[in-house]
Amino acid sequence: MSTHAKPVPAADCRSEYDTLRHVLLCPPRFMEIRDVINDVQKRYKEENIDVTEALRQHNAFVEALVAEGVDTAFLEASEEYPEQVFTRDIGFTIGDTVFISEMAANVRQGEEQVLQTWLAEKGVRFKHLPGHRIEGGDVMVDHDTVFIGISSRTSEQAIEELQRHMPNFRVIPIQLNEKYLHLDCVFNILSPTEALIFPEALEQTSIDMLSERYTLIPVESDEQFKLGTNVLSIGDRRVFSQPQNTKVNKQLREHGFRVIETDFSEIIKSGGAFRCCTMPVARG
Repeated sequence: MSTHAKPVPAADCRSEYDTLRHVLLCPPRFMEIRDVINDVQKRYKEENIDVTEALRQHNAFVEALVAEGVDTAFLEASEEYPEQVFTRDIGFTIGDTVFISEMAANVRQGEEQVLQTWLAEKGVRFKHLPGHRIEGGDVMVDHDTVFIGISSRTSEQAIEELQRHMPNFRVIPIQLNEKYLHLDCVFNILSPTEALIFPEALEQTSIDMLSERYTLIPVESDEQFKLGTNVLSIGDRRVFSQPQNTKVNKQLREHGFRVIETDFSEIIKSGGAFRCCTMPVARG
């Protein structure tokens, strides 16, 4: 799959829900559960990934994004990186800068170099935060506020370093149960006033703080395991979600969202869904 013909715009991302204009993906051409690094992968390790089906589902997702007016670009898949489809983790855009992650798991180290090369070639502004592990699945921006999950993949030291780079943003750490891979597996901002949440993974103080800012839509444990929280908002109350997560989708519709149901059942076997597979370059 080649990079989309349209030029890559300057980095510009200030929320999780403004209109998604340009997004970076990677086809799951070499997707494989090689080293088990989360609970979902434990369930599917023996079965593993049907790459043909994963590619079919990913292509259908890309076509649906394009149909909704989103410009897409692609990293070149490499056999070295079996989890490269999850582009969200290797970088995150805050304001006018893409921050390059420091990957925690050995199986994912090196992916960030592929991203850095791509950003440099496209002339997109970026910063690298070396020395402390941080992954984009733990980072959520909502205008002047950045929520960052303290997880097995993102350290408190990295959060402090990021705050130094962004004096105009308020960085709020959120402690989550390390059983859950990233913050976006248990919390996801949908609009200025609404968010999905899996309360079991968060401390009550965090839930109370978030409930002051958002109407929290709860996700039940069976649908959390099927990555029900890991939807993708693309603006104008449009949300990508899996058809299997019927309770989440019903609640989203009741809150006035247009749910774009796309089957991602093969890709979620590795522990990530729509938000994990998309790194926004520009929104708004």
